Amino acid sequence: QVQLVESGGGLVQAGGSLRLSCAASGRTFDTYTMAWFRQAPGKEREFVACVTWSGDNAGYADSVKGRFTISRDNAKNTVWLQMVSLKPEDTAVYYCAGRISISETLFRQPAQYAYWGQGTQVTVSS
Repeated sequence: QVQLVESGGGLVQAGGSLRLSCAASGRTFDTYTMAWFRQAPGKEREFVACVTWSGDNAGYADSVKGRFTISRDNAKNTVWLQMVSLKPEDTAVYYCAGRISISETLFRQPAQYAYWGQGTQVTVSS
């Protein structure tokens, strides 16, 4: 089992940047596919990005492609989400999620992830 703790959220102006971090406990982080999801008020939780256990493959939602980058360091048990050119519509609580998988499959549905962090708020002002 892994525990996930997000950090790095905050208030930023449109066009600005933020980097979210997700620190994982446990010694098997390198067997997990990791992802970021977000949830805005009154909306369902939506996929943002994911990265396979090896770090070799990543997937993105169309709405963030070209602006967000997911990366991981298995030696540090950490996954990051670098966000640039932020827009007001990126405002949401961002969640880190993980699932055990050593395949290169990209999982994009919340139900496919067993482990979740508590979330970090990202607010983009116009």
